[in-house]
Amino acid sequence: MEEIDSMKEEEIVLKGQAEVYKYMFAFADSMAIKCAVELRIADIIYSHGHKMITLSQIATNIDSSSSPHTNYLQRIMTFLVRRKIFTAATSPGGETLYGLTPISRWLLHDTKLSVAPMFLLENSPILMAPWHYFSSCVKEGGIAFKKAHGCEIFEMASKDEELNKNFNNGMNSVTRNIMKEIIKRYKDGFNSITSLVDVGGGTGVAMSEIVKAYPHIKGVNFDLPHVVSIAQKYEGVHHVGGDMFQDIPPTDAVFLKWIMHDWGDEDCVKILKNCRKVIPEETGKIIIVDAVLKSEGEGLFDDMGFILDLVMIAHSSGGKERSEDEWNKLLNEAGFPRYNIIDIPAWLSIIEAYPQ
Repeated sequence: MEEIDSMKEEEIVLKGQAEVYKYMFAFADSMAIKCAVELRIADIIYSHGHKMITLSQIATNIDSSSSPHTNYLQRIMTFLVRRKIFTAATSPGGETLYGLTPISRWLLHDTKLSVAPMFLLENSPILMAPWHYFSSCVKEGGIAFKKAHGCEIFEMASKDEELNKNFNNGMNSVTRNIMKEIIKRYKDGFNSITSLVDVGGGTGVAMSEIVKAYPHIKGVNFDLPHVVSIAQKYEGVHHVGGDMFQDIPPTDAVFLKWIMHDWGDEDCVKILKNCRKVIPEETGKIIIVDAVLKSEGEGLFDDMGFILDLVMIAHSSGGKERSEDEWNKLLNEAGFPRYNIIDIPAWLSIIEAYPQ
């Protein structure tokens, strides 16, 4: 009996060791995938008519000023096959053939499903650096991004054209996918609106999708001047530069997608009160699209809310993800005593709130 107990204990210890090593090198997964996205490996396979292709065919199509190092490429592909990012099979001639999986299809560039720009953004040196300051934030407080770079993320983006471009491209890639579900799940909510302001709407992708589906809506995309200055024109969408902490254009309803989580409670109340000022008292509403944390949730995307909460420590100025109780408290303080939560098949939910 003691021998069995000893074996079980040894097994538990070994399992713990394996888990620790897995987390120690967890960055290897994202860095290997980032490499594949940068080299456009999924696109190369896709361009061959979705057929499985050899390593040499992949290497030949990599955009490089010199011959790609096939040994490195082979080792990275072997790892990504193990992670089910790509598939592998042996040809009749004995060569390994690589193909796409449901995961790698999301890493294609310039497709409707693509989240490649967001993957590159989140794993860029600029956005990764603040993660190394978590322990400093715990000990001293402060903002991780500012500790890493000397300024906050939106300040840097206003001065750094490349970061601003990459940030907007990343957000747009995620927005296109999320908006499909929002429009599908919230059609009755949009039907009753004649004018809508997307606060913090970036370059206008979300509003363009709403107006396309509901052309009766007069759409305003509202964001900081340096953001809307690079926005393309969309039919039915008017771009307006401004500051949501100062004034928001008058409207029937306000749309806030992935905005509130960037800010602490005090700032969120300011934004929400500014929204309340510009919507009709009896018929107005705000539409928040953000995570609603479920501590016991075991859904497909429930983990994402808690991951994004750490992203907020890394990249925001005091932002966080919130539970329903926290949303309830925030909305009540800002003058929105009535709300309704609509789940969508993603890590976000629709929270519609009313001033009475």
